[in-house]
Amino acid sequence: MAKTRVVVVDDSALVRSLLSEIINRQPDMQCVGAAADPFAAREMIRELNPDVITLDVEMPRMDGIDFLGKLMRLRPMPVVMVSTLTERGADVTLRALELGAVDFVAKPKIGVADGLKLLAQDITDKVRIASKAHLRRTPSQPAPGTGGAISKPSAPATSIGRLSTEKIIFIGASTGGTEATKEVLMNLPADCPAVVITQHMPPGFTKSYAARLDGLCRVRVAEARDGERILPGHAYIAPGGFHLSVERSGANYIARVQDGEPVNRHKPSVEVLFKSAARVVGPNALGLMLTGMGADGATAMKEMRDAGSYNLVQDEASCVVFGMPREAIAAGAAHEVLSLAQIAPKLIERLRSTSGMSMNRV
Repeated sequence: MAKTRVVVVDDSALVRSLLSEIINRQPDMQCVGAAADPFAAREMIRELNPDVITLDVEMPRMDGIDFLGKLMRLRPMPVVMVSTLTERGADVTLRALELGAVDFVAKPKIGVADGLKLLAQDITDKVRIASKAHLRRTPSQPAPGTGGAISKPSAPATSIGRLSTEKIIFIGASTGGTEATKEVLMNLPADCPAVVITQHMPPGFTKSYAARLDGLCRVRVAEARDGERILPGHAYIAPGGFHLSVERSGANYIARVQDGEPVNRHKPSVEVLFKSAARVVGPNALGLMLTGMGADGATAMKEMRDAGSYNLVQDEASCVVFGMPREAIAAGAAHEVLSLAQIAPKLIERLRSTSGMSMNRV
């Protein structure tokens, strides 16, 4: 079996050495080159034609974002970003995902050597996923901290109209999901039901992600806070490192944000969120399973369907990675399998068609 050929791009000699060692320890991959800056990387890519690149965000001469933008425009290939656990690192990493990077690894700001060793499994898993991912080619957009301003959509989305506050939309996503979730939310109107989201993302990144979406969408977007009321026209994102679920409190739904053991190797876990949707919201829930690796949430999404929810699953052609959607389909959880572009319109159509139905069965 041919090995996945990787080029490491990082201005730190220590990081280059560590990443090369981690990659070369895997029987199915090989580090074929390590470059200290994008200019050296450009020549290596031409000569070595790697399958995957790991790319540092902050480097001299040309930063990783500028290089990524040129690379995805001229020679698209799978890229895993290596970013620092800082607020700026989070903002820039989200920009990299917009430009087409498959995924990212968050390295610690201090104790890099020990931190990377602890992240070895995560790094190699993401390189494997990237080597098989469907690449997206997306138009460049200005972003906070990168020389442009984000504004909310100017044209109004179709209003859903009078709708009970009982309805809640639940979204689960992983690899490729930051952009997929963004596309869905950007196409929902301000009067849509509450949206509750679990996106696999480490601590420190979800706050920046929520702020970014809040600047782009008609609905208000924020990290979920434990005990807060879940309201229509708002979207709530599970904070990195915590599970998110929903509970009933009298006539209201509230968010429950809790620590705990990883579920399906993830924290936050889609399984935790979707199980609460089945248990608490039942026929008033609408479930979305978007792009991602693995099977997190598939079993619970079938529980949602059995409890009366209506579920949409992203199709293979529009997924970066078709793992989680495939497993949801295999579990019998999906009512419809749609391209990413079809999901928001279908949600709106479904909500408008059921707005006259009784929504008090909880």
